[in-house]
Formats: sequence, structure tokens, C-alpha cells
Amino acid sequence: MRREWEEAHKVTEELVEGPPSRRANATLTPCPSGNYIWAIGGEFYSDDGKAYFYNDVFRYSPEKGEWRKFVSPTCPGPRSAHAVVASPTGGGKLYLFGGEFSSLYQNSFHHYRDFWCFDISTHTWDRIETKTKPTARSGHRMAMWKHYIVLFGGFYDPGLKTNYLSDLWLFDTQEYKWRQIEFKDAERKPSPRSGFSFLPAADGILLHGGYCKEYPKGSRPIGVMLSDTWFLRITTNEAKDGKPPAEPLTLKWEKRKRASTAFAPSLRSGCTMALWAAKNMGILFGGVTDEDTSEETLESIFHNDLYGYQITGNGRWVSMMLKRPKKQGGAARKQKPMAASSRVQGDIEEDEIGSDTEYGGGDESSKEKTIANKKLSALKATGKPTIDDTDPDDPELTRPMPRYNAMLSVLRNTLYIYGGIFERGAREYTLDDFYALQLDKLDRYACLKRSDVEIAADADDESSDEDEDEDESDDEDEDDDDQTIVDGRVENTQKLEKEADGFEEIVEEVTVEMTQSEEVQYRKCSEFDGLRSKATAFMGVAKDSTRSAEDVVSTPLPGETLAKFYARSREYWIQKAYGSNNNRGKLLRRDGFAMAKERYAAYKPILKEVECILAEAGLDEEEMRKGAAAGLAGPSGQSRNRR
Repeated sequence: MRREWEEAHKVTEELVEGPPSRRANATLTPCPSGNYIWAIGGEFYSDDGKAYFYNDVFRYSPEKGEWRKFVSPTCPGPRSAHAVVASPTGGGKLYLFGGEFSSLYQNSFHHYRDFWCFDISTHTWDRIETKTKPTARSGHRMAMWKHYIVLFGGFYDPGLKTNYLSDLWLFDTQEYKWRQIEFKDAERKPSPRSGFSFLPAADGILLHGGYCKEYPKGSRPIGVMLSDTWFLRITTNEAKDGKPPAEPLTLKWEKRKRASTAFAPSLRSGCTMALWAAKNMGILFGGVTDEDTSEETLESIFHNDLYGYQITGNGRWVSMMLKRPKKQGGAARKQKPMAASSRVQGDIEEDEIGSDTEYGGGDESSKEKTIANKKLSALKATGKPTIDDTDPDDPELTRPMPRYNAMLSVLRNTLYIYGGIFERGAREYTLDDFYALQLDKLDRYACLKRSDVEIAADADDESSDEDEDEDESDDEDEDDDDQTIVDGRVENTQKLEKEADGFEEIVEEVTVEMTQSEEVQYRKCSEFDGLRSKATAFMGVAKDSTRSAEDVVSTPLPGETLAKFYARSREYWIQKAYGSNNNRGKLLRRDGFAMAKERYAAYKPILKEVECILAEAGLDEEEMRKGAAAGLAGPSGQSRNRR
């Protein structure tokens, strides 16, 4: 038995050529017990519309400049937008909670609610089961304060709209218990959000920025970039008269004020900070500023500037400009300031590529550097050579190109930046470059791995041509009703006109396709068999927004009892029974119920397997019922990276 257990938990370690493959929304965590960085999970959406989710674990060693990959039979499922926090106890632990998963063709989607612990000394995973725990979510953040894990916010997308969260949870790593921290309605606290910065300090945790969506009644959703800063002050309650306190901790939110003239980054999202523990400072890089000008236009400015936030006191933003090297044997060659209105070589304006240092303050020399930085960033993004009079020793030439959702980690005094996302026109580019910057020197970025991604210089022209083609086709097909408006964009979809009794054929057809294309993701699962593949296919078909109304109403959902299924579809079955015999009244209703019961029985094994899949993701029965009530519509139609 021991041999079987060891075989089931055997971990393989292999040396890999470089950083993880192209991906976004992974985690990059400094090791609490050694000079390493741990990368876990992530996602990649290919140009042909396929979604790849990962659950691999990588370790980077700066001293050796090598990456190692660890594979364990017992590990969390593939996911992205999860949260990981490190603890130095017991030789070092990494705690992981939540995240999200999408199938290869994006027709099956769910959030995770599971909680895992990775033992750094043995490289093994253990799932932590607790009676009480946070709800399923993505885009949340966790921070370690003493022996407590603090979790806040995130989002949950049941398909109709994205629900943003503002709940606060504590996990005691000594007692292995979750508990939610409740605040009074009159107490000030951060609004619901995801994608924010969450950094630990000696007396609490700093929260900054984030993103959310507002849903005005009768209007389209509006994306909101947040720039507020909060501090969660945590105090330990002492024992009195030898009796332990009723509550071991007292937590209170404090909103930090900032003068309108104070130095700060420009408004943006997609720029989570990493903690520089040696200086008690948060390090922010990049991000994106969306200008939602109309229902059909979303202009985005991408950044590659660097800021520091001093956590102590009332907090203060500081500039982190790269320092020019001193010239040997004479003064440095002076550069002529470049006019802000001039255009970059290749006739591409700086705001089309994205700003990199939107300082909003400082002296004239800083502003001149800012303008030069924008031009250099534009040239980097186009891949074209720089202008002749550029100083080859200028450290700005080493700056990574603009991006958002970059993965950051500070190890000792070095900042590491991996990947991120850049957009041009209608195209999205997931980057795979890897950079390092010594924060105590700020001399230049060291490129540890160059990006293999080629960014087309004429992507904007291509997208405009496509828009013209779409306009022409829209004019020709004015009378067609097969259009779906998603987040301000019009997408043509083909409706599936199928009879209710043909739903099994859809399941069978998709099962074959999903089994062949997603075999890799489920091959290691002990339950991978015909029923599992049918359940996976069913989840994809159930979320197909192009299904007919008859398909939707006549098909049971996970977490739905026979009684609820019949109550929802009663009229359909009575109508169907009415056309098949001459019974009326009570006999007709009985015939209709018999048809519904037969349908429910046919899908019951698949529904049970779907519930197993959702249970593995950490969802309880209540969340499954909520999913059934939402009709399993799938993630709402908005950019996954703007949630």
C-alpha cells in the first residue's frame, strides 16, 4: 500500500530550456525558503480561437539562470487568474486558491473554489478541505500576514454578467480554518473589484487600484479603472486575565488620501504591484488605460513605465527612472529634446503604441526623458531601427515594450518581469519575454529571454479593412437576425435549428470532437473515460448560446432536480404530449411528466459526472444550483483580460 501511495505521489523534475511557454494570468512568486521564483498555471489563447490552460509548476534559479519543471500526479487542475501566496514555515509552502478554466474551444467554462498547498521541500501538492471557505472566483488576491492568509475580492462570472466581490477572508495556517471577516454597513471599505494590488506590511495589508464593470440600467456595461488606495490595519488582541480573546485579530479598513497634485501613475488597470520587501515598497510596471469612447470604439494606451510605492506612513509614490551611465573621459553627449508632436519613424504616432512614463509631474528634464521614452517604446513595438542620434548607452533602449497583465516578482533586490499582453488593432499578443532589473541600481533592464512574438506593423490597417468588409456584409444581410452584440462588438453567429429530440446527436457529435482535441488535458485524470468525455461535451453544448429555445427548455441542468426540471419545462412537455395522443386533463399532464422523467433519466449519468467535475473545481451544491438557475450561459461577453 505504501508503494502504491508513493507511486501516486511521485514527482518528476526536469531541466527545461527556458521560461514557460507563452501564457498570461499565471502567478510568479518569490520562494520563501531559497533564492528561486515559482511560476504556476496560466492561459494562452491562440490566433485560431483555441484556449490552452496550464497547471504546470516551474522554478527559476537566478544564480544558475535555469528553469526546472515539476510534474506531480496529484496537483490542481489547469487554471488561470488564480492567487498564490508564500509562507516560510515548514521548509516553505505555496498556497493556491481559485482561478478559472475554459475548454479548448471555449464552450465549457467554470471558476474554481479549491484550496491547495505546495510543499517546496518535497515538491508535492496537498488539497486542503475545509467545511467553510470562500466562494468560487478569479482575479482575487491573497497576502500573508504572520501565519494568516488574507484573501480579498475577485469576480465570479455565471454567464449573465460578471459579479465583482468585496468579501474578506482569513485562513489560519495553524488551525487550518477559513473565516469571513464581516464589517458593519457604516464602516468604510473598498468597493468590489478584481486585478488589484495586495501587499503585506508589518501592521497590515495595502490594497491599490483594480478593475470592475458597472451595469447601468438600460445601458451597456462600462469598464471602471480604480486608483484608490486602502490599508487594512490588523492588530493582535492580547489575552486578559489569562483568558484568550474572543477574536484573535481586529481588522479595520483605512482609506489613504492623496492630494490631487501629488505624484502618481496615470489611471490604468492590469498593473498589479510586486513587493520589494527590503525597502517595504510596492513595484508597479506597465498597465493599460482604456478610453471607452463609444459603443463600438475602445481606444487603449499601453504603458511600460516603472513606479514605486512606499507603504509606510501615509504612503507615497516615487519615480523609478533608469540612471544614465557616467561617460568616461568627458561629459555626456547632450541630446536634443524631441517635440511631443513629432511622429515616430514609420509614421506611427506615440499614442497609437502607448505611453510608457505618464508622470504628470517633475522637472523639464524628466519630461524630455518621458517624450524620448515614448518614442523608443514605439520603435520597440514596431521592431524598426531607432533614429541615428540615439545614444547606444541610453538605458531606455533596454526597457521592455508596453504591456499589461505582466507577471512581476521581486527576489531580494531584483525585479523580474515575464510576459504580459499587448494589443494592436483587433489583435491580441501574448508575450513570452523575460527581463530582470536591479532595483538598487536602476541602471538597465537585462533581457534574459527575448520574445519570439512578431507584432505586425500593419495590424491597424488590417483591422480597418476587416471592419469595412464587415460593414459591406452587414449592408447585404440587413434582414438577417443572426447577430450578437458582445461588449460593443458585433459578431455574426450561426443559429442551430434543431429539434428538441436531436439534442443527443449534438452531444454525441461534440463528444467525438472534444475527446480528440482535449485528451491531453484529461489524460492524467483517473476518471477519464467515455462518461467523463460526454460530461465535458455536455457542458460545452449546454453553454452554446446559439441553441434553440426548445433545446434549452427540454434539457436538464447540473444541480437541477427532476421536480425543478419539470417545473421549468412543464408547458413544453404538455404541448409535446398533446400532439402525441388524445389524452386530456390530468392524463395529459401525467403523460407530459412521464416524458420529462424519461428525458431526465437519460441525462442523469451525464449530469452526475458534470457535478463531479464541478465538485473537483470546489463548487458546492448551492453554487451548482445557482449555475443551473443561470442556465449555464457561460462567461459573459466581455474581454477576459478586462475583468
